[in-house]
Amino acid sequence: MASDVAGATSLLLESGDLPPVHEYNPAGASPFLLTCDHYGRLLPKRLGDLGLPESELVRHIAWDIGIAGVAERLATLIDAHLVAQRYSRLVIDCNRPPSVASSIPRLSEATLIPGNEALPSEAIRMRRREIFDPYHQRIDAIIDRRLHQHRPTVLVSLHSFTPIYAGVARPWHIGTLYHRDRTLPPLLLKALRAEGDLVVGDNEPYAVSDLTDYTIPVHGEARGLVNTGIEIRQDLIADQSGQREWAERLARILSAIEAQLTG
Repeated sequence: MASDVAGATSLLLESGDLPPVHEYNPAGASPFLLTCDHYGRLLPKRLGDLGLPESELVRHIAWDIGIAGVAERLATLIDAHLVAQRYSRLVIDCNRPPSVASSIPRLSEATLIPGNEALPSEAIRMRRREIFDPYHQRIDAIIDRRLHQHRPTVLVSLHSFTPIYAGVARPWHIGTLYHRDRTLPPLLLKALRAEGDLVVGDNEPYAVSDLTDYTIPVHGEARGLVNTGIEIRQDLIADQSGQREWAERLARILSAIEAQLTG
């Protein structure tokens, strides 16, 4: 069910490096188009370990822990096309505008990233050209094709968040994130709250904005698509059992919402 998009002539990714774009269930018939900006934590061979020990590279600063398993299981359950990005957000964050400092962070929480210090402009452009651009160009192409085929398309951007940030515990089990589009988020909030056993965030633990996000503003709002972000707390999806449970819960909820959106 998986397919990959290879890059062109490369100065960063070399033989043995996987292509940045990972697609799962590309023939999916669902109106939901799933994206996963922080799916993976790979580092290009040329960048080594960015000067970090492995203990830092497995933390949430490098990727969205647990969301890959949820995303692929969910894509299977609702027959949706999933587009994901394999490389660590410490290389380049594919959900940040390239112009902002957090696009290639020199500091993530309290962790200094030595391999991101004093980068020449060409090195910055190279990361964008070989990782960020192929991912977002592929999402654009998929949306173009779906719209040309007059296929209903609802963008759902999948993420996970750490249970504690800067020493403060986060009570939410899941949050729905949005900015300008108010079609899908209220339906999702209502359905999640009706579960009865969840603490649900309304634009928590993050809110979408043009300055802090890229996927929803550019591929959702600018394209006029119904859209939402979903954030799941990482301790709930750290193992396969939790990933399966949350994928099944979201599949049930999104399938019911699909009937409301298309009915």
